[in-house]
Amino acid sequence: QVQLVESGGGLVQAGGSLRLSCAASGNMFSINTMGWYRQAPGKERELVAAIISGGSTTYADSVKGRFTISRDNAKNTVYLQMNSLKPEDTAVYYCNADRVVAGIRYYYWGQGTQVTVSS
Repeated sequence: QVQLVESGGGLVQAGGSLRLSCAASGNMFSINTMGWYRQAPGKERELVAAIISGGSTTYADSVKGRFTISRDNAKNTVYLQMNSLKPEDTAVYYCNADRVVAGIRYYYWGQGTQVTVSS
């Protein structure tokens, strides 16, 4: 099992910045991808950014150039630096990790942290 604990959410004005952290613990063997998803009220959960163990990253088009994902493998922590925040970034942000064991992909989720951007 893997436990993920997010922190760093809060209320910020449009144009401001926040940094989310996700600390992972437990059995980290074969954890490959870690990332951030978000879910706004009435909307489906969507991928925001992800980073694989080798360092490659991917971003949703809506956050490219504003958000940066990074990973500290020694600390088992992934970060999401969010700059130039917009009201439409308001959502609950969830940390995610996954691994494949014997051909089966396992997903792990944090409890979520609220990000609210006021206009």
